[in-house]
Amino acid sequence: MILIDHTVISDDIAEQFFVCNLEKCKGACCVEGDAGAPLERSELDKLREVYPEVKPYLSAAGIQAIEAQGLYEADEDGDYVTTTVGGRECVYAIYDEKGILKCGIEAAYNDGKVNWKKPISCHLYPIRVTKYEQYHALNYDRWPICAPACGFGKELNVPVYKFVREALVRAYGQVWYDKLVEEIEGEKE
Repeated sequence: MILIDHTVISDDIAEQFFVCNLEKCKGACCVEGDAGAPLERSELDKLREVYPEVKPYLSAAGIQAIEAQGLYEADEDGDYVTTTVGGRECVYAIYDEKGILKCGIEAAYNDGKVNWKKPISCHLYPIRVTKYEQYHALNYDRWPICAPACGFGKELNVPVYKFVREALVRAYGQVWYDKLVEEIEGEKE
């Protein structure tokens, strides 16, 4: 384990390899699972703020589900998650011309329509964060649908912490990330 400030980071984040391979998985993480994407409380207002600009990017089924169920919902544990279409695909997921699921929020962000890329849980994936009172635990989430990403990451020699660099900086800051890199790469010398 790696300890930095108020975080405990699993060794897998340094040792395992990962690069999304959407040609192989088709964005299955946007549809598989037992609920929508986890949301921070601070992201609920952000969803309300960006929705008018994001809505044109969404599927008819996604818009219909949002209108019926809301922009987000509480899961079994009382945590917030994105709403889903029929209990499966995230309402913000959109299919591209190749049939690959992508994020409608991120599409609006890439087009300069909104200033929020997507929920941090999606941006950090395959890292999942568990928040405790005194610290955050960052763990590598192994999921069979991501096997192509593991193989692709190994082929390209990209460890998890490098793949999610932008998201880790977004979540914890550049200074924190620099400490992580120093800790990991210092151990390899």
